[in-house]
Amino acid sequence: QFWCEYHLTMASTADYHLLHHQCAAYTVLYNDLKSGSIFENCCGWYEDSDALVSALVICLAISIFCWLAAPALNDYSVVDRLWSLTPVLFGWHFAYKSGMGQRNFVLACLITVWGLRLTWNFARKGGYKLGHEDYRWPYVRNLLHPIAFQIFNFVFIAFYQNWLLMMLVAPAYVGMHKSNDLNNLDIVAAVSFVFFFVLEVVADEQQWDFQTKKHQLKNAGAPLTGDYKRGFLSTKLFALSRHPNFFSEQMIWWSVYLFSVAASGQVINWTIMGPFLLTLLFQGSTPLTEHLSLQKYPAYQVYQHTTSRLVPWFPGQTLDELKVE
Repeated sequence: QFWCEYHLTMASTADYHLLHHQCAAYTVLYNDLKSGSIFENCCGWYEDSDALVSALVICLAISIFCWLAAPALNDYSVVDRLWSLTPVLFGWHFAYKSGMGQRNFVLACLITVWGLRLTWNFARKGGYKLGHEDYRWPYVRNLLHPIAFQIFNFVFIAFYQNWLLMMLVAPAYVGMHKSNDLNNLDIVAAVSFVFFFVLEVVADEQQWDFQTKKHQLKNAGAPLTGDYKRGFLSTKLFALSRHPNFFSEQMIWWSVYLFSVAASGQVINWTIMGPFLLTLLFQGSTPLTEHLSLQKYPAYQVYQHTTSRLVPWFPGQTLDELKVE
């Protein structure tokens, strides 16, 4: 109020009417915030809105935040830090909107367990430290003109990825409009989810243990042999697939899609876009990941010829058997 009174007094005639309307708007906003009516209106709108519409609005708000925060922080991994959190938010959003129906509640619980584990795994690698940017973004930033990279940030990093995260949970929306009682296919979907979740956990733990010991040996000045000398893990689950964790992540979300099949009785419905586009995303990002690995580890090229890229498959000769240094 003091700000408005002061500037209205000092304003010229030309500016007076504009400032008057601005101050009136600020006063209404202040009074609404003070009385809590904005919060009440938002809550009322949320309760009355369709679950998919409100999910899209939430997704839009998160996308705008990520779009603006990334250049402001000079850190384009804002979405990466939310990758394990927003699906949990959407999972419980759809569960709440369904009246905590059986299928949606089970799905929300499964996604929450996945999210908590992935958040912990990301945190222990320092992912939530400001400036701890995904190693791929600086590479892409160096390839593109600054304006082109900002367009890339707007379209792909901020909006497309957040929309994709919402779409991965969209099968829960299908379950809301059908019988929410669990059936045999729901059980198959849940078992599939748990199986691939465990596979992802094991793969991440094997990679974490390997990288931890590799750095311990380097810091101690100990001689390096085998995979420790080559620089990357090629045994255990990584003898069956070069990226068993990537494969597991995709299959987890195909398992979530299976819940919508159980609800609708349709093998293909519109929410298939989520896991399908995630699969395409991995098909596009994995070559970039491997390109960067090849720059660091010369032996990785041989590993590419002996081991399946994503889908676990019978292993070829080990790098030790081939005497690859």
